[in-house]
Amino acid sequence: MGKLDGQVVIVTGGARGIGEGICKVFCNEGATVAIWDVIDEGIKTAKSIKKTGGKIFFQKVDVTNQESVNGAVEKIITDYKRIDVLINNAGIIRDKSFLKMTRDHWDQVVNVNINSLYVTCQAVLPHMKEAGYGRIISASSINAFQGAFGQANYAASKAAITGFTRALCKETGRYNITVNAVAPGFIKSEMSDSMPAEIVKAGIAMIPVGRIGTAEDMGHTYLFLASKEASFISGITLHANGGAMPM
Repeated sequence: MGKLDGQVVIVTGGARGIGEGICKVFCNEGATVAIWDVIDEGIKTAKSIKKTGGKIFFQKVDVTNQESVNGAVEKIITDYKRIDVLINNAGIIRDKSFLKMTRDHWDQVVNVNINSLYVTCQAVLPHMKEAGYGRIISASSINAFQGAFGQANYAASKAAITGFTRALCKETGRYNITVNAVAPGFIKSEMSDSMPAEIVKAGIAMIPVGRIGTAEDMGHTYLFLASKEASFISGITLHANGGAMPM
């Protein structure tokens, strides 16, 4: 019996990376998962997970567009009658040192990384409120707390997620809806794979557990907060960085 048997879960940015890891872990725990992404790679991801027995489907959704999100939510409610968990994982980077950063670099990151939470939660929360149950978990970052060169836009957007989480949980607790965030550290991804080997080695050297994190590591972190066992945990940012930045 899985921890999420019978539950319906939305994972934004679920086509690859951490989002894909979350989808795999949640499907293994019995959830029906909707991958939301703007890239068609989500079709391939859904097919791959289905082959291992996962209940999963892809919806092409722009999380910055209220009409796009509302349509996807309506389809899920029509087909499944419920939404139990919303994972706000979608995010982008547009790294530049601040004096070289354009307003477009700033606005793109803020729009996808933080404005999208307004869009998704506006669409999903009414259904969770009506059901008297829900889990909302959003992706912050270690760099929201320690900063990073060239990431003023990204760090600001990820720090805003922690404030959003603390505030929204005050409004939703009465409806048995918890709101939390996860702050990943150095995680193996397409981005880390493109880095020079010496940079990756230096990054791992800063992690006390002695290895880079994986998408599945993050999937299990999200699973804990999505579980019924975490019903008394709300408003927190859970740091998952192998000890690189203890909080």
